[in-house]
Formats: sequence, C-alpha cells, structure tokens
Amino acid sequence: MTSTIATGAPAGLARRSGNPRGPAGSIGLWLVMLAQLMLVLDATVVNVALPHIATDLDFTPAQLSWVLNGYAVAFGGLLLLGGRIGDVFGRRRTFLVGVAVFTVFSLLGGLATSPLLLVISRALQGLGAAFAAPSVLALITTSARDDGARNRALALFSAVASMGGALGLILGGLLTDIANWRWTLFINVPIGVVVLLAVPRLVAETPRRPGRFDVLGAVTATGGAVAIVWALIQAGDDGWSSPRTIGGLVVGAALLTVLAFTERRVAHPLLRPQLLSSPSRVAALAAMAATYGGMLAMFFLMVQYLENDLHLTPLLTGLAFLPMPLSIFAMSRIVPRLVERFGAVRLVILGTALRVVAFLPLTQLSPDTPFAAVMVALLLTGISAGMTFMPLTTLALRDVEPEHAGSASGLFQTMQQLGGAVGLAIVASTYAAFAVPGDFLTGGRAGFWSATILSALALAAVVGLVIRPRKVA
Repeated sequence: MTSTIATGAPAGLARRSGNPRGPAGSIGLWLVMLAQLMLVLDATVVNVALPHIATDLDFTPAQLSWVLNGYAVAFGGLLLLGGRIGDVFGRRRTFLVGVAVFTVFSLLGGLATSPLLLVISRALQGLGAAFAAPSVLALITTSARDDGARNRALALFSAVASMGGALGLILGGLLTDIANWRWTLFINVPIGVVVLLAVPRLVAETPRRPGRFDVLGAVTATGGAVAIVWALIQAGDDGWSSPRTIGGLVVGAALLTVLAFTERRVAHPLLRPQLLSSPSRVAALAAMAATYGGMLAMFFLMVQYLENDLHLTPLLTGLAFLPMPLSIFAMSRIVPRLVERFGAVRLVILGTALRVVAFLPLTQLSPDTPFAAVMVALLLTGISAGMTFMPLTTLALRDVEPEHAGSASGLFQTMQQLGGAVGLAIVASTYAAFAVPGDFLTGGRAGFWSATILSALALAAVVGLVIRPRKVA
C-alpha cells in the first residue's frame, strides 16, 4: 500500500528528491515560509490604508471593497489550479513562478494611478499567490523527516496563516503612517527578490506528476467564486432581493454545479472527488472557510471601530491587534503536543467555541465599552486561532498521498481564501444594510453578529465529528 503523508512517507520522498539537509535546508524552508507570510499578509495589509487609498485614487465605496476582494477571489478561485500545476510541473518551480508574478504586480499596484489599475494589480497578485501557496504547504509536508517534524512544521505554517492577517494590519498601519499606502505593496518587492534568488539554491525540486489540465474546472471554479462574491458585495447596495444580487448568486451556483458534475468525469480533475470522501476532511474544510470568513470580517469591522469611533491613527489601529499574533505564536509552540495528547478534533472544538465567546461581546459594543474589553476579545480570538488552525490543517491533509499533496493543500487554502472573501462580503453587506450615516455602531453590531454566526457554523462543522470518533483519531 502506498505510504501517505500522515504515515511518514515524506521522509523517503525527501531523500529521493535530494532535499538539502542541515542549516541550508532549514534556511530554505524558512524562506518558503517567509513567502507564505507575505502572501497571507496581503489579504489585510491594505485594510488600514483603505481610507487613504480612497482619497488618493477617488474610489467609490463599492469599488473600494474590491481592493481586498479582488486579491482574495483571484487567490481562492485559482488555488486549485495552482495546486494541480505544482503537481505536474514541480512544486518548487511553480512556487517560484507564483512569487515572481506576485512580486511584479506588487510593484505595479504600488505605482497605480487609478482604481482600475490597482484592482487589476491586486487580482494579478492573487494569481501569483494562487500558484505559490499550494506549493508552500506541499514542500513543507513532503520534506518532514517524521510525524513529529511534520506536526512542528504544520504548527509553524498554521501560525503564519492565522497570525498573518493581524500582522498585516500592524504592518499596514506602520507603513501608512511613516510613508504612505503605496508602501503596503512596495514592501513585497525586496522580500520576493530574496526568495527568488535564494530558494533555488536551498530547496530541491519535487518529483513531477505528468497529466493534463482541467481547463473547464479552472474556469467554472473561478467564475463561480467571482459571481458569488460579487453578488454578496452588491447586496449591501442593491438589496438581497434585487435582480443583480439574485442573478449573481444563480450564475455562481450554476457554475459550481457544472464544476461538481465535470470533476467526476475528467481524467485529471482540478478538484479530486476522492479528497472529499473523508468526513473529517470535509468538516475541516467547512470549519476553515467559516473560521477565516469570521476573522477577516472581524478585522474589517474592528478597523472602522478603532479609527472612526475611537479616532486612533492607522499605526495605533494596527498596534491594537498586537495581542492576536502574540497569542497565536505562543499557542503554536504548544499545540503540536496538545494534538498528540488530546487529538485534533477535540482541540478544534474547544478553539472554535472560544472564538464564539470572544466575538459575542463585540455584538454589544457601545460608546461606553471599555477599551480593555476590546483587547480581551482580540486576545481570546488569537488564542482560539492558535488552537484551531494547525489541527484543521492536520485533519485536511491526513491520509493524502504525497503525489496529491499539492491538490489537497490547494483545496484547503481555497476554502480558506474563498471563505474569507464570502464571509467578508456577507458581513460587509449586513453592516451596510443596517448602517446609519455617522454612526458606525448600529451597523457594526449587526456585522459582528454575522461574524459570530460564521464562527458558530465552524463550531457546528466539527462538533458533528464527535459522533464518529473512530474515523478521526
């Protein structure tokens, strides 16, 4: 029987593919992880700068949301294709192509002189990220020496993935305050150049898995994602019953139905149906989508609360999120041992329940809410994220054969990014529907209720696994 990622096969694969050992190999994987942090940061790094971008380039409120969602939709919609390309052409090669595209369009986005140019650059950044990100997780999992090393690497990856959003807010606030919003994009360029120069010398290529590309799958997956997110964003302005909102949702659902129908009939599917045969994997994917959607939505709302109601500067707004990355990093040091002792499912249940508890006070924000209470909510959110991201990654990649690691990691990160885009669109629309001019809190409380419900859905997705413990050790 073919060994799987979960049973230690990566060690053999690493030896066959000639991965560098010792300090050189470690430095290479740290650089790969740095690139992953850069990709995750860009989902939020421009968030704090949005008011400055709107003023500089004359964005309308509706256009402005696409500075965030243009990146997220392209990233999430093309991740499956990026994972498949990595399997066929080699993960290191695909990773480097993705980083190169991401770096080039980070530069062009920073130089943008109109809303259209910035949104296009952000979307093409997402294209580069979609090619690079699946290979990051695949390179990590196929280079681990044993299960312990794999869990430690996944814990670090999960810490990067979960705290990257909060770090993006801090970095974005710092760059916007000391320079201007364009540096939230320019900062990627030197990092990208270092990765492109060093990784080919320090990280070995993985074996190639020849096959054809599922073009129809790529078109329907991306088109469906774009249509649904566009409809959800428009609902804030047009209403949920408007023809454009309903039409967008119908088109998106139709395209995803075509995707589901064709993936069972093509020889080399973009989305392998077998990856969805495991209840623990499906639950992990659903929980990740709802978790990331709730967290990005919370960032979106909290930034406006801190800047508009508390009148903090961009830098102070970013620094207010500092409890989150600190608590996530601290949890990442102990979570691998907790998973080994208590199991991934129990840890995810506890973490998602804690996130619901953290979000509930935000639904009751008022002008008299103590700032310390907001900080406690952010701290608990960070702890819950640190408890859930690594176990969810473990559940999603368990028992995946090495040759399909790229496709599996692409699917996992697709759910993360599209969950973030859809969650943000839903919460932003809810906020807009209840918004009162000059009063953030009325719409903001409704938005925080939506984010709390998303977190509760993540909890519900994993609670169902307790019924079948024999399937999910």
